[in-house]
Amino acid sequence: MHDILPKLSEWLEADEPCALATVIETWGSAPRGVGSVMGINRDMQVAGSVSGGCIEGAVIDEALQVMDTGIPREIGYGVTHETAWSVGLTCGGKVRVFVEPHPGRAADPAARELWQALATALNAKQPKILVTRLESDFAHLLVDPHDGVVGDFGTDTGAVAESARTAYRERRSGVQEINGQRLFFQVFARRDHLLIVGAAHITVHLVALAHEVGFETTVIDPRQVFADEKRFPVPPDHLTNEWPDTVLADIDLNEDTYSVLLTHDPKIDDPALHILLRSAVSYIGALGSKKTQAARNARLADAGFTEAEIGRISGPAGLPLGGRAPVEIALSIIAEVVQAKYGR
Repeated sequence: MHDILPKLSEWLEADEPCALATVIETWGSAPRGVGSVMGINRDMQVAGSVSGGCIEGAVIDEALQVMDTGIPREIGYGVTHETAWSVGLTCGGKVRVFVEPHPGRAADPAARELWQALATALNAKQPKILVTRLESDFAHLLVDPHDGVVGDFGTDTGAVAESARTAYRERRSGVQEINGQRLFFQVFARRDHLLIVGAAHITVHLVALAHEVGFETTVIDPRQVFADEKRFPVPPDHLTNEWPDTVLADIDLNEDTYSVLLTHDPKIDDPALHILLRSAVSYIGALGSKKTQAARNARLADAGFTEAEIGRISGPAGLPLGGRAPVEIALSIIAEVVQAKYGR
């Protein structure tokens, strides 16, 4: 949804009729996962996708009817292996798609306010869970993963909100039944964030690879000659030449954050480690030989860090792919970061 918000906002500002199509279930192989969204306007312009081929054409037809009637509908598409390629399902399988008028154009002010709250949160990179009732009034509930709800499902609000928070913790969008109601839970997690301490040659490649897999990137290096955006064909989202401990003090070091230290310089790396090791970040990697790692661990132990805390460091950072070139090392690091993301 994040990537199509600008286009959806453009349509809403122009008061153009539009609809949203969301993949709510899949079976077998499908090129787009549960929670994938496509926006469609009256002129059959689209933003996003729900498959890799002709399903989009069928969904656009359904969306036009939904815009005419104002009534959401749920459609299933099933194909065999023999016909899969013709409709964009690479290996056959089934998908179910929920098509609804855009809530931002609803007659109900509460529905419009809920959509605006979601759009504001997503633009601010805040996590949310959108719950959609798939029958009856097709209402929505917007749940914060920590506290707070926008919308009202009556006496079921509390139970639905708790199920939404469970779905968020598991990072799993999907359909559930609660008290006889079919509900779709759409998880909008924070964008994964890769913190890189040290603007080395490896960093240039690592930033590009991180962007390819959807990470926000922050590069920290107090050495201004290295912290130069001109060195990056794909620039990081944030580049600073301040000291790591100063920068990290102002960053939300949550479980969607991953970090790697690339300077080999204790004056730069160690202050960052002192903060990262006692934070909630999901990955801490550091370059260096066995000798470098041993010296680093000894310094951290002398500074009062426990064996368990020091053991959080993956060193040397990266999966053992065997490559030595900067781009190969960067590839091994991003591979290990992705591995950590999925808990493998």
